[in-house]
Amino acid sequence: MGARTAGDGGYLDDPDATAATVVDGWLRTGDLVRVDDDGIFWIVDRLKELIKYKGYQVAPAELESVLLTHPDVLGAAVVGIPHLEGGEAPKAFVVAARPLDAGALMDWVAQRVAPYKKVRSVEFIEAVPKSPSGKILRRLLR
Repeated sequence: MGARTAGDGGYLDDPDATAATVVDGWLRTGDLVRVDDDGIFWIVDRLKELIKYKGYQVAPAELESVLLTHPDVLGAAVVGIPHLEGGEAPKAFVVAARPLDAGALMDWVAQRVAPYKKVRSVEFIEAVPKSPSGKILRRLLR
């Protein structure tokens, strides 16, 4: 992707990136948003971070939210990893309060999500890498 310029509102030397990002005067940020019953918009994930498993789209933030409801999970991040049959599959990186069995945790999540959203792998880590603003740095986990 080219550098942004202040004056033209496009990507420097990259008209295709500009055309894909600015559509009919609207800036396509790549954010996935939901609107609640009160008309409040909530950013729930990024389009580029979606995991594509067997044609289904799986939002990492949804699986992270499920994992964080487990009483022994202190932190979680989910990324897509290569999967022979599905293309990509969800892998969870988990900060645990006490030793946990990865298989039992995957089963626990599977009871709470659609079959195509199941976590296929778990790795236990000391801390979830985050930016200063608190955003999960998924690229460091891939």
